[in-house]
Amino acid sequence: MLTTRVTVSVHASDPLSRAGLISHLRHQPTVDVVPDQDDANRDAPAVAVMLAERIDESTTAELRRLLRGRDQRVVLVARELREPDLLAVVEYGVRAIIWRHQATEQRLLSAVHSAARGEGELPPDLVCRLLNQVGRLQRATTTGATTGGAVPLFGMAPREVDVLRLLAEGLDTRQISEKLAYSERTVKNILHALMTRLQLTNRAHAVAYALREGYI
Repeated sequence: MLTTRVTVSVHASDPLSRAGLISHLRHQPTVDVVPDQDDANRDAPAVAVMLAERIDESTTAELRRLLRGRDQRVVLVARELREPDLLAVVEYGVRAIIWRHQATEQRLLSAVHSAARGEGELPPDLVCRLLNQVGRLQRATTTGATTGGAVPLFGMAPREVDVLRLLAEGLDTRQISEKLAYSERTVKNILHALMTRLQLTNRAHAVAYALREGYI
């Protein structure tokens, strides 16, 4: 445990859940609970504790707000996490995750201190899922690299963005290959590797993802 005090802000979609988290933390001798991190003591380790039923658009928007341009660590208390959600929150910079049904005062305090030290903390079942998913992504990345150019583990490579931008304009595989001077097989390989890596179900899902994330 840290001996210095940790400044903590608490975030939840409903007041009752937020009050429950605050009640777990407010009497801890090494924690200062503040209304929002903007009001925090900047000399203290800054941790945001966020409760989410599931990872949806509002949750990801709040995570980005908390993490954007701040030296702040996030502890996520979640009811459920699908594999793509797990990768997303790790990519955003969440330091620790606790299952909601396991969020005792002691576990919550441990996660806050781990995050404040810059360390990670995950339930054992999530560690296994994350390792399996990263292994699959790495294999997909290696396969995708055969189409030419570097392929990121997360996000999209420039050539993937080019393909999806043309796909969003209504072009088919043949037309995309002509526009980009790729073979049709290369275009198909790029799309397959992208959808496998990011767990996207079809081409429409890939285009929607790229639009939502601001790639196109």
